[in-house]
Amino acid sequence: MPQTAAQFTRRTFSTIFSTSRFRIGLLSMFLLTACSQQEPLQTAAPAADQAPVAAAAVAPPSNVTVFEGARIITGDTSAPIENGMFIVENDRFVAVGANGTLDVPTGATRVDLNGATVMPTIIDTHVHLSREREPLISDLRNRAYFGVSAAMSLGQDDGEVPFQVRSENIPGVAVYRTAGRGITAPEPGRTEIPYWITTPEEARAAVEAEAVVGVDIIKIWVDDRNGQFAKLTPELYGAVIDEAHANNLRVVAHIFSLEDAKGLLSAGVDAFAHGIRDTDIDDEVVALFKARPAVVLGPNLPDRGVAVDMSWLRGSIPDEQLQQLQDAATDRPEVQQVHNIQARNLARLNAEGVRIVLGTDGNTPWAPHIEMADMVAAGMMPAEVITAATRNGAEYMRLDDKGTIAGGKSADFIVLDANPLDDITNTRRIRNVYLRGELVDREG
Repeated sequence: MPQTAAQFTRRTFSTIFSTSRFRIGLLSMFLLTACSQQEPLQTAAPAADQAPVAAAAVAPPSNVTVFEGARIITGDTSAPIENGMFIVENDRFVAVGANGTLDVPTGATRVDLNGATVMPTIIDTHVHLSREREPLISDLRNRAYFGVSAAMSLGQDDGEVPFQVRSENIPGVAVYRTAGRGITAPEPGRTEIPYWITTPEEARAAVEAEAVVGVDIIKIWVDDRNGQFAKLTPELYGAVIDEAHANNLRVVAHIFSLEDAKGLLSAGVDAFAHGIRDTDIDDEVVALFKARPAVVLGPNLPDRGVAVDMSWLRGSIPDEQLQQLQDAATDRPEVQQVHNIQARNLARLNAEGVRIVLGTDGNTPWAPHIEMADMVAAGMMPAEVITAATRNGAEYMRLDDKGTIAGGKSADFIVLDANPLDDITNTRRIRNVYLRGELVDREG
């Protein structure tokens, strides 16, 4: 596994750029005489009984920036605006349209993006980050570096720190959501953070405890870990789902098998944090998905097992770490077989209209760019993958102001040097990232 973002040696703890420039100057003040405007300008003081004429009004400094000339991928499935512009005021998009069609406020700062492509920032719906304050903030800052504006941790968070960070608005840092402590059958030797349940009463009590602390979603694991443990039974995960829904909470499930996917869909699960991994899916599970169109799938594809070029990370991570990643990126036929099962299942469910989101698992901040390429390799179109990674993820995480480039939304966007609709790996060619209208300090 690659080293995590918390091991980066390059960090920054402030954003030193602003989206607006202010015009500063001095306006000489003249007094007009009572004569007509054609009269010569008087330099002498007015008569004692003559009221002075007010000085010309000075426009206040502008907090508006207009970005012009870029291809704009809005993230909402509509065709890109090939020569577009958008206006940002403070931390919000004000308007988006074709170049030259929007009214630009007087004094607005203008940014030329001719030749660039702009897309919404990425939403990662499945991570496991640090649990101490400074490392967690560093993890979220490193995600911002790679164009991720929000991440949701699924089931390995204990203590108060994750909830404290969730409530804060830290410049240059991705937004955080958490499932708190997840729920599973006893798994001695793996982790003791999740609740271990063996009865429906314990299942309901675990959900109640998480509802009290205010989690964003309930996470469950339904997996025997290759026969090592007894997994949650339909009776147990049914109790979790029922109690969660009674508390207005949704349930996302870690799964492995086709059989468990069918059982969870029948029990009313809301989302899957992995695709089906043991076999190709059948018509029955497709019908179950289609009967519940609100269900979300985060495929979380495994390593493809093919040789790939990792040089795009040069300058973003230490050279030694990059070399380790490159050495591991080799052709491995046995790994390819495992990947191909999940890739075929993703392709079919996507074709059947199942709602797809992006999730990466673990704590690798650049992983969304690898996952997007894997999703395209599995058969999705680049435009579909971008929508999954932006709008769909924001809707799933209930981040109403994120996910698309549209008036009223948070001004979160990535400026790219090439078009990801032509080649999805162009999401890696990041020129700038903006979060809430502020330029992220990627140089730091």
